Amino acid sequence: MPESCSGRAFAAQHAEAVEPTVGTHQHRLAALLADMVPGARIIRVSQREPGQTWPSPYSRAYDERGRLITLNRAQALIAARWVTRAHPHASWDEAYDLDLTTGILRPAAEAYAGAGGGR
Repeated sequence: MPESCSGRAFAAQHAEAVEPTVGTHQHRLAALLADMVPGARIIRVSQREPGQTWPSPYSRAYDERGRLITLNRAQALIAARWVTRAHPHASWDEAYDLDLTTGILRPAAEAYAGAGGGR
């Protein structure tokens, strides 16, 4: 057993396994995306980029007022991949919104209907 500087052996300590909860994982993802896209409140993710017929990870960012924030190609692709991999249970046939303040993923159709039909 390795010895410490004082010559005494290190005592075995119980390691508590801390499993990350879904909430923690969601908040961590939201925090990373908020750092990557300053000023963003919502990341909308889908598998269909407008103007393309084949599936491709795609995302858009919106600020707290619902205004579009321009993402470069790398940001849009990385954000879409991170969200789709973090939420494999979602049916990616439709677009989803990730709220960066709460980490909650919900169908974009709900946000569209809740905002009076437009964003």
